[in-house]
Amino acid sequence: MDYKLEVITLAVTDVDAASAFYTSLGFNLDVDYHPRDGFRVVQFTPPGSACSIQFGEGLSDASPGSARANYLVVADIEAAHQELVARGIKVGDIRHKTPIDTWAGDFAPGADPERRRGSSRLIRRSVGLGGSW
Repeated sequence: MDYKLEVITLAVTDVDAASAFYTSLGFNLDVDYHPRDGFRVVQFTPPGSACSIQFGEGLSDASPGSARANYLVVADIEAAHQELVARGIKVGDIRHKTPIDTWAGDFAPGADPERRRGSSRLIRRSVGLGGSW
């Protein structure tokens, strides 16, 4: 039996601002369904991903920004950083795991010369959407 994660629902403070943000990232708009007041579903899929995100009105009673520890994974974090900056996205510096060999420690500026999977993180600066990635 295959189990596939296909959609993650996020609570946001402003649906239109969130839509503009994910559009600016180059995510593909799959759905923007607003059949009545108080209910709207907006769904985006990152390029190359099998899992989408959705947000809107009337989908969840979660607090905006309450989704934590979700990871958008890229093969080359430095290229991704350059692309986001070129798109006008306000992102922080790339931070690398230190020490890499344990779960202890933190992420710090600097280089990871071995470029190990899961060893680096890019932190989005707040854009008023209620959350981070």
